[in-house]
Amino acid sequence: MGRALPRQDQNLTETSSKSNLRQAVEAISSLITYSYAVKVFAAKWQLIRNKLEELNSGLIAIENCDSSQNPILSGLIFAIVVSSNDCYDLARRCVDLSYSGKLLMQSDLDVMAAKFDRLVKNLSGICTAGILTHGFAIVVSRPGANACKDDMRFYIRDLLTRMKIGDTEMKRQALVNLLEVVAADEKYVKVAVEVGAIVNLLVSFLDYMEKEIQEEAAKVVAVISGFDSCKSVLIGAGVIGPLIRVLESGTELSKEGAARGLKKLTENSDNAWSVSAHGGVTALLRICNSGDSTELIGPACGVLRNLVGVEEIKRFMIEEGAVSTFIKLAKSNDEAAQISSVELLQIIASGDESVRQLLVRQGGIRALVQLLDPRHPSTSKSRETALRAIEILCFSSTSCISMLMNCGFTDQLLFLLRNGDVSVQELALKMASRLSGTSEEAKKAMGEAGFLPEFIRFLNAKSIQIREMAAEALSSMVLVPKNRRRLLQDDRHIGFLLQLLDQEGASLGYRRFLISILMSLTRSNSGRRKIVNSGYLKNIKKLAEAEVSDAKRLVRKLSTNRFRSMLSGIWHS
Repeated sequence: MGRALPRQDQNLTETSSKSNLRQAVEAISSLITYSYAVKVFAAKWQLIRNKLEELNSGLIAIENCDSSQNPILSGLIFAIVVSSNDCYDLARRCVDLSYSGKLLMQSDLDVMAAKFDRLVKNLSGICTAGILTHGFAIVVSRPGANACKDDMRFYIRDLLTRMKIGDTEMKRQALVNLLEVVAADEKYVKVAVEVGAIVNLLVSFLDYMEKEIQEEAAKVVAVISGFDSCKSVLIGAGVIGPLIRVLESGTELSKEGAARGLKKLTENSDNAWSVSAHGGVTALLRICNSGDSTELIGPACGVLRNLVGVEEIKRFMIEEGAVSTFIKLAKSNDEAAQISSVELLQIIASGDESVRQLLVRQGGIRALVQLLDPRHPSTSKSRETALRAIEILCFSSTSCISMLMNCGFTDQLLFLLRNGDVSVQELALKMASRLSGTSEEAKKAMGEAGFLPEFIRFLNAKSIQIREMAAEALSSMVLVPKNRRRLLQDDRHIGFLLQLLDQEGASLGYRRFLISILMSLTRSNSGRRKIVNSGYLKNIKKLAEAEVSDAKRLVRKLSTNRFRSMLSGIWHS
């Protein structure tokens, strides 16, 4: 059983010293402890305890405020002590089961709960009016790293009290402190959710008139919305509507927090419709179209990316001008905006011919190619994103490929093959390999641009996949007579190709492409002559003897009347 509450002096006057505030705190704390011994009317006592907890937190927060400075506050403290004594009498009778009737006791408990509710509201009103200021408030120290849950809960409750009854500066500082702990330690997030009232208060602060309160609340929501334990609580508290109102009329900082929070909340597609229903799509597109804040555009695009998976919302976005908005963003100088907008264009237009045509008409292909230009302020990551989008959106259409070529795509691709980071080079090689297989015009243009030496260079790459892509591209390129002549201009190329046939660990597919290249070169007498004179014919013979069919075909191709005696002499030497 809890420790019995000492009977307070009923001669307490309203003009007593501030020690009465400490007396009130002790009275409520003792009453809370004692109330746990009550085993009847559990729901009503839980309600009373909740009100007592709020009172206790509020009184602790103003404990170093001299109550004699304000008779209203002194009177409230007096009323709290008196009510605590009255409640103790009810608690004692419930513990002893000495009440005269259940209905009467239930009525008395309802009256007591209502009385404490009024006291909470009165304390809040006094403090909001200016009695509780930042200068008077005790600062409760943040618990240490290994603090127990009770200490953490006490600290969170103290912050809750300051947010509820403090002036603007105290509310703001409490939100700052809350942000610090929830960002640093997940345990504080769980405690905050358990305290409960904090989430509802944060949601209400999103509609606060004071912008600094709105900003700090949006920052806290952005952090806690990343935790699964908080998402359902935030949604249940109706956070979507206030977050979108912040996007529409808040400051840049509060908009950024709201967008980050919505991005995390819409990872669950069930919340997508709620965002759309509150006008969120229009608000987000307006932000992306304004281009004012690069810090804001990234998370705003992130929310839209989560929403675009819903077909009806995607259609609405297109009707609202999303394609032109994202093309404009792709041309910006900010990496996050470039990447987000290109990814959204890719998602919106992929598999949808009408949207792809819209993208082409509005200059989308030119914008993607521009991101590859070394003179454009784009990063390796932006270029990777652009290359992937080009592959998905352009290579299935001959008209799009023609437009790519007209936009200078081959020049940008060649530059990336020669100068890009490894990841970009690999993607560029993949694009070049695909481009070489699209048409004879593409092969000719690539040969004139200087792709042949680059493909040859990649034939000796460490990656088997890269070697095969280069060999496949080169085998396609030399089907064009002019490209064969270019390749044969350098005698070293033939010897290098023949050496690679004997390369250790070479895959069957890789060798097949190499033999295909050599077969194409044998279409001319000069090509056959250079192969025969290369000094590496034995590599072909070895493959032929190993029953490699393509190698046998190459041997037969070389064994014409003109070269037969020469080959016989070489292979028997």
